Amino acid sequence: MAPLVKALAAEPGIHSQICVTGQHQSMLKQVLDLFDLKADYTLDVMTPKQTLNSLTAALYAAIDPVLDMTRPDRVLVHGDTTSAMVAAMASFHRRIPVGHVEAGLRTGDIYSPWPEEMNRRCIDLGADLLFAPTCESRDNLLGERLQGKTLVTGNTVIDALQLTARRIEQNPALRDSLDRQFAFLQPGRKVLLVTGHRRENFGDGFLDICKALRHLARRGDIQIVYPVHLNPNVLGPVTEQLGDLPNVHLIEPLDYLAFVRLMQRAHVILTDSGGVQEEAPSLGKPVLVMRDVTERPEAVAAGTVRLVGTAPASIIQGVNALFDDDLLWRRTAQAANPYGDGKASARIVDALLGRPVDEFAVNRPPGQRQHARAVP
Repeated sequence: MAPLVKALAAEPGIHSQICVTGQHQSMLKQVLDLFDLKADYTLDVMTPKQTLNSLTAALYAAIDPVLDMTRPDRVLVHGDTTSAMVAAMASFHRRIPVGHVEAGLRTGDIYSPWPEEMNRRCIDLGADLLFAPTCESRDNLLGERLQGKTLVTGNTVIDALQLTARRIEQNPALRDSLDRQFAFLQPGRKVLLVTGHRRENFGDGFLDICKALRHLARRGDIQIVYPVHLNPNVLGPVTEQLGDLPNVHLIEPLDYLAFVRLMQRAHVILTDSGGVQEEAPSLGKPVLVMRDVTERPEAVAAGTVRLVGTAPASIIQGVNALFDDDLLWRRTAQAANPYGDGKASARIVDALLGRPVDEFAVNRPPGQRQHARAVP
């Protein structure tokens, strides 16, 4: 949401305020600092071993007083987190109009990703402005016959990525400073960048992912870099299973600037993250997604993303294929990005102010399926 907040601040007719949940304070601070933002409200709702129900209850109790104090003309929420869902529902209960940024993503499976698929459906049901990142997501919304007005804007995540990538490219001193954070990388070995945090992979899913990475670490031509999420359901098994391997670098979560630089240096990205599925194609990086179904089928149809699930054999086969077949890698690395052109925030501001919106247009590949699923 950072580029959208900046775009809102540049409009004299809009006064906006930022409310954050306060989850992972150190990670949050670096993002706010990077974009020179300050939270107006921070909700202290995070507790150890929190259940989704207890988190939801705490969020309702914390968000409602903020709405009472600010009395906003509109609430904007992003994506499919539990906090976004609660903010949207709390606003709906007060009859405050809701704009959903990144609306219309669907897998068709209410339990995958869990609970995000349910969260985003709830948000879209009550929102009156639906900012769809792609034509595919717009079609999902139109098919559900929702009451909100749907506009194809592209995704603000691409706005943020382009701003950050240009900053790195135009500042050699900054680039060198970022590269010094990765001094452990060995020249001559290609980088497999791994990220993982999805709830549906907790437990056996992460154990299978670690099993695949232990096998891949036997290769002498690659080095695995894994910024490990702070959630103990991720940090525990990953550290236990992979912490003793010399060419597996388990590092702390990176700030956004450093992570973009690491994506630029990666040869292949293995992830269960939704945002990375959108960012990596912009950087010309092949992506293997450790999920069985994705709400972002556009990149799968374009050929820059492939679903491999969490089965060790499937992950191993997918990674080996991209490292061993240069032609396949080049074909997959084509920087075809259906997710935006860097102007999503400007389109959203235009819509909020009632100005004409030049919607984001992207050609859909022929024969594209509505939902992409992993093939064993």
